[in-house]
Formats: sequence, C-alpha cells, structure tokens
Amino acid sequence: MKKAMSGTRGSRAKGRPVPKDVDEYLAHVPEPARSTLEKVRAMIQSAAPADATEVISYQIPTFNYNGGLVAYAAFSNHCSLFPMSGAVLRALKKDLKDFQTSKGTIRFPVDKPLSPALVKKVVRARLAEKQEKLQRQSGCR
Repeated sequence: MKKAMSGTRGSRAKGRPVPKDVDEYLAHVPEPARSTLEKVRAMIQSAAPADATEVISYQIPTFNYNGGLVAYAAFSNHCSLFPMSGAVLRALKKDLKDFQTSKGTIRFPVDKPLSPALVKKVVRARLAEKQEKLQRQSGCR
C-alpha cells in the first residue's frame, strides 16, 4: 500500500493541527476508537488494490484509487466509514440495516468495528463503480 503526502492546509479541526499522514491521525485518536479504526484500516488495505494510496483528505484518512475510494474517521460517540457514494449505500441497504447511515456515511460504535465481510463489500462495490465510470468515460471519447 502506497502512502501519499497530503496537502498542507492551514485549517484546524477542533483546535488540532491537520495530521500529516494516517499514522499521525490514528495516534491522536483515543482508545477504543483507535483500535477499531486500525482494524478497519487493515480490512480496507486487504480489499483495496495494492497501488491504492492512503492520504489525509478533509482531515480524515482516505484511500485513493483513481480518486477517492473510501475514508474513515473517529468522532466523539462513533466511528464512520465513508463509501463516498450514495449509490453504494443504496445497493448495500440490506447489509447496512443494523447501522445508522446517512447520505454518505456508515456509523458504527467506537468499540466495535464493522465486519471484514461488510468492509470488503463496500470496497468492492466502490471499485466496481469506479471501473464502470472509467469505462463510460473512455467509451465517450
């Protein structure tokens, strides 16, 4: 898994400096959310293509592969996985019935990561969506 450098933004979230990389982001996340996100990160890494990169985007850890693939973050009362696609959330609606979701977020408890099977489904659905988009774009030229 490649690590790309994130842009340097002058903004701050809740008084904290923008983390330089994913490891720095995770180092500032309190337990048990840190362990939960480390597990989610490993699940994403195992499902994402080997040449996907990890960056900090919008001040949260993000996997990029031909653009944004998925992101994740910790908040005070929950953790979130961001599929970056409402279509993926709609397609996996049955799988997500036990989780609180919104337009682009899957929320889960700070002490209980999503299942590896669900994370893999989300990543694979995003990859398929991105592949379809690339094929449509190349077919239009």
